[in-house]
Amino acid sequence: MAKTKAQAGALKGWKKIAQFLGQPSSTAQRWAREGMPVEHCGRLVQACPEKLNLWLGRETHEPVQIATETPDLSAELRRGLAYVRDNRRRRKKT
Repeated sequence: MAKTKAQAGALKGWKKIAQFLGQPSSTAQRWAREGMPVEHCGRLVQACPEKLNLWLGRETHEPVQIATETPDLSAELRRGLAYVRDNRRRRKKT
């Protein structure tokens, strides 16, 4: 089986992906099981920052941009995740 070339700018490994998301590695792995776009290359995993941003935007139904120079990125991410959790709870109730 031919190995795929690593994408330029790709986040390689759960640690790098989790740092990009501002979450622990376990959360990044859980999100990948729930549909977050990651590529498995044998035992290695990688993700494209642009695809992660698009996925987060679809999950929250709001524009979300993770890769910014904003000093308080974690607060913005927490706000977006709270929005997703609230919507999921509402959908389960109906």
